[in-house]
Amino acid sequence: MAMGAPGPGSPSPQEPAPPPPKRSSSAKGVPPATDLVLGATAGCLACFLTNPLEVVKTRLQLQGELQAPGTYPRPYRGVLRAVGAVCRADGLGGLQKGLAAGLLYQALMNGFRFYCYSHAEDAGWTRYPGGTVAAGAVAGAVGAFVGSPAYLVKTHLQSQTVAAMAVGYQHHHENIATAFRSIYRQHGVVGLWRGVTGAIPRVTVGSAVQLATFASAKDWVCERQWFRKGSWSAVLAGGMVSSVAVAVAMTPFDTISTRLYNQPVDADGTGKLYRGFLDCILQISHKEGLLGLYKGIGAVYFRLGPHTVLSLFFWDKLRDLVRD
Repeated sequence: MAMGAPGPGSPSPQEPAPPPPKRSSSAKGVPPATDLVLGATAGCLACFLTNPLEVVKTRLQLQGELQAPGTYPRPYRGVLRAVGAVCRADGLGGLQKGLAAGLLYQALMNGFRFYCYSHAEDAGWTRYPGGTVAAGAVAGAVGAFVGSPAYLVKTHLQSQTVAAMAVGYQHHHENIATAFRSIYRQHGVVGLWRGVTGAIPRVTVGSAVQLATFASAKDWVCERQWFRKGSWSAVLAGGMVSSVAVAVAMTPFDTISTRLYNQPVDADGTGKLYRGFLDCILQISHKEGLLGLYKGIGAVYFRLGPHTVLSLFFWDKLRDLVRD
């Protein structure tokens, strides 16, 4: 979950995190427009710190694309060894590839997601049974759609590397600006939203699962007296426990999203490898096995936990500043 920034006491998007819980009386006076700015800022701060794991995750998910297990070279093996492989191929700066596009994605996705959720909250929709999860899922879908062009470019840039370590299709963009120009000139405005059919389910599922598990996971570690209730360590532990469920639920959608965004296309913008979301699922399952949908799950997990906690921390502190 390119997943998102949560509200106080709620989970983190990458890229998908659930929205903040209902505002308490102390949080009143923070309008949706302000939530847009604060959500975007919190997501960007978390993205800067977790982007290296997003690079690793992208490479792992593209490795061995549509090839049977054991029939292809594996330059990236596991999270830690993949980090070393990226550094050897692209230098230390390679771990921050696609950072500008990632920051733009977080700003757009989280900003609009929190903006929509705030409106739903103000309208009282979250007071109905299941309303919080439904509002978070809808807000996540809107955010995913708005941020899709930035996620497309981010995926292209993060997959680029030297030929010996290349996995997936190589688009050869020089930077974020040339990437947007190239895609627009070749395929028009519609081309910028290629792959969005994989992004919307990804963020929707990630937000819903995270929202349903984060609070209970945090309470669970406190009930066992591992950490003091309300402590930073309890939030971190809760985020990491919750991230297990989120990673299991979201990784297949994350892999599909990465593949759809990165695949080569014809002159008319039609994908050369996958016809769409369902075709991507079927092809991966048939040629790589069901476990092919879970490529990069380690990187997804280790990114989601810290991203959840960091987003929560930044969001909470920014809201405190606004209220003060």
